[in-house]
Amino acid sequence: MTDFRQQALDYHAFPTPGKISVELTTAAETAHDLALAYSPGVAEPVREIANNPDDVYKYTAKGNTVAVITNGTAILGLGNLGPLASKPVMEGKSLLFKRFAGIDSIDIEVKHNTPEDFINTVASIADTFGGINLEDIKAPECFVIEKALKERCKVPVFHDDQHGTAIVTAAGMLNALEIQGKEIKNARIACLGAGAAAIACMELLIKCGAQRENIYMHDTKGVIHTRRDDLNQYKTLFANNTDKRTLEDSIDGADVFVGVSGPNLLSPELVKLMAPNPIIFACSNPDPEIKPELAHAVRDDLIMATGRSDHPNQVNNVLCFPFIFRGALDVRARQINDAMKIAAVHAIRKLAKESVPEDVLKASGVTALTFGRDYIIPKPMDVRLKANVAKAVAQAAIDSGVAALPMPENYME
Repeated sequence: MTDFRQQALDYHAFPTPGKISVELTTAAETAHDLALAYSPGVAEPVREIANNPDDVYKYTAKGNTVAVITNGTAILGLGNLGPLASKPVMEGKSLLFKRFAGIDSIDIEVKHNTPEDFINTVASIADTFGGINLEDIKAPECFVIEKALKERCKVPVFHDDQHGTAIVTAAGMLNALEIQGKEIKNARIACLGAGAAAIACMELLIKCGAQRENIYMHDTKGVIHTRRDDLNQYKTLFANNTDKRTLEDSIDGADVFVGVSGPNLLSPELVKLMAPNPIIFACSNPDPEIKPELAHAVRDDLIMATGRSDHPNQVNNVLCFPFIFRGALDVRARQINDAMKIAAVHAIRKLAKESVPEDVLKASGVTALTFGRDYIIPKPMDVRLKANVAKAVAQAAIDSGVAALPMPENYME
């Protein structure tokens, strides 16, 4: 672990501090090039954009640029360490946008006193970018911030900790239920965690067919139920009319456990209580709610997913967020709506059922992948994700009326 820590520090420090840089996309070698790039030539696109604001997409990089913005109040599983400490994570997100979807991205860390300050800051600069990816903002402020920015900004705003996690979870969950011979409308779900990711995951599963009354959500005080008087408006949506009070109560006979909470909170004894052919998504990172080897030791009929790359079925947001923005940018969508999210869910789950090319196996470091208990979602290195997810998202944007452009000819072919 010490070696890995030093490797991580060296990775970020050498050969140049950080993970991203700016590159030129046009000639800048001669005096004439500079005259075109800046004064006096730059005045011409300025005039065109002043006359027709949409020309900003024609003459600038706006249409292929996403800002990754945070206040550093919920950095990974490390908590509220402030905006400056979040910069390596935001640079990492920008790296992923470029690596997987060819999107130029810049990280922005905002220091503020109130959520309103943060909202005003982001709204004031949003027109610079083609889209806004919010990241590592604690609940419940993240709900208020995203809602306000979606209303005020003319470009897509997407809080990946909520919706990216939810999309990949839903894709894997639908496939896992199918493999286990269960239907989502009948599945009983125990959800450990009640923050942004948990609430978004459960809301999207409901949109995919889960029944709200079959979901038992837990916060640090136990089951969220209708007789509690300490719930915020977001938790209240999951207040179940039940006598269940503990995780042991709600997991007894449950078909599904979803953990977006903390490490080692699910014991093997509780796993034994689950219904036949159970599904466990233990997504706390880097340490899951239960180690896969412990869960498999007590259940041989289990499908298990985690957030880790060293176990099968990694729930990884990189399966969706670069390609959701790719599709949204390419048809100039005004927002990322539920139709686009659900389209991404089905594109991801469908890809897991297809035969896996040799180059994907090699990039993923495995010799074989076949749809089943150990392969319910694609690997992050699967290059087919870009075309499949981006195209599905772009089409959903067009069909739902939020796109300004038609599908590009021969898109992603």
